[in-house]
Amino acid sequence: MLENTKCENEQNDDEKETSDTASGSNDFETGSITVSKDGHFIHCLTIIGQIEGHYILPSQNKTTKYEHVIPQLVAIEESKEIEGLLIILNTVGGDVEAGLAIAELLSTMKTPTASLVLGGGHSIGVPLAVSCKKSFIVPSATMTVHPVRMNGLVLGVPQTLSYFEKMQDRIVNFVVNNSSIEKKSFKNLMMKTGELVMDVGTVLDGEDAVNCGLIDELGGLSDALDFLDKMIEEK
Repeated sequence: MLENTKCENEQNDDEKETSDTASGSNDFETGSITVSKDGHFIHCLTIIGQIEGHYILPSQNKTTKYEHVIPQLVAIEESKEIEGLLIILNTVGGDVEAGLAIAELLSTMKTPTASLVLGGGHSIGVPLAVSCKKSFIVPSATMTVHPVRMNGLVLGVPQTLSYFEKMQDRIVNFVVNNSSIEKKSFKNLMMKTGELVMDVGTVLDGEDAVNCGLIDELGGLSDALDFLDKMIEEK
């Protein structure tokens, strides 16, 4: 009797798991959803607000926590059901090392990936946008390219400036290696004066981001999904 009950429970669990996979699963708390399109399972992950790093941000801030995103990326890469990943970006930036860690993971995934910039892909959002196999941006979106900045106590010694320069080089090299923009052009955008009030850098709209080689293509959701479908079929 107990064995029969155990078998029935296991069967019900299997059926539930199959049903969840077939209909798509979602986790609105972490801003992710898995859907089926043309027989392919594509996972959508949103990176919004401020990217939270080693310090917890105030409760009124909308944040993307890197300790939530990284395990999801590992699970997606190891999943036998999920065939593609769509990253939707609308971020003001945030912690440099946390953002760069997520970007490095995305760039080394074998799973077909595409990024779509909506609203804004500012600051450390730039490496995240270019980290996927192909990047898209809508015409109304903007991206801010600027040098590395730090809040809080800063020691006025040459070593601090050297540390800033090395961190900035990591970001520049990553962006250049994962996009079509040239290093000199990207640095010029980063160090441009006169465009931002009380700051250094450049604001690019969707068309400008594509023209300078930072983003691959001007497009929207359907374009990104079509690219993923095509890449999955070719895989």
